[in-house]
Amino acid sequence: MKWFWLSGVIIVLDQCSKLLAEARLSLHNPVEVMPYLALRKAYNTGAAFSLFHDGSGWQRWFFIALAVLVIGVLVVWLRQIAASQARTALALALILGGAAGNLIDRVVYGHVIDFIDVYYGSWHYPTFNIADSAITVGACLLILDALLTRKPQSSS
Repeated sequence: MKWFWLSGVIIVLDQCSKLLAEARLSLHNPVEVMPYLALRKAYNTGAAFSLFHDGSGWQRWFFIALAVLVIGVLVVWLRQIAASQARTALALALILGGAAGNLIDRVVYGHVIDFIDVYYGSWHYPTFNIADSAITVGACLLILDALLTRKPQSSS
């Protein structure tokens, strides 16, 4: 239970940053922060990398249901995790906070607010937000944890 505070911090940071982006940025109008990084408000009705963004509206409800299911699984998993599994707990808390942050957007606005634009020349990585970053870092930590905690195979 001690890791739920981190999920809460992610949710607050994500929602506050999205409110700022919503208030201060014009849709699709980039604001240069530094070379290769701009703030560019975009609305994502799809999944990661705008997958299914051009659907007729079904995707909103599908991704809301999927997020609720994932959040439920993560909460149960996080509650059952041993104190010695801090790396796994950290990863799950990050993913949980990110999933909840994007779920709030889908429920309230019908889309996810993205605003971080990383680019090089004319190439642009898909615009993302703090929730997406937390999910990505959490997933990478889960993979790293799985690689570092492999159990030795028994020789039978």
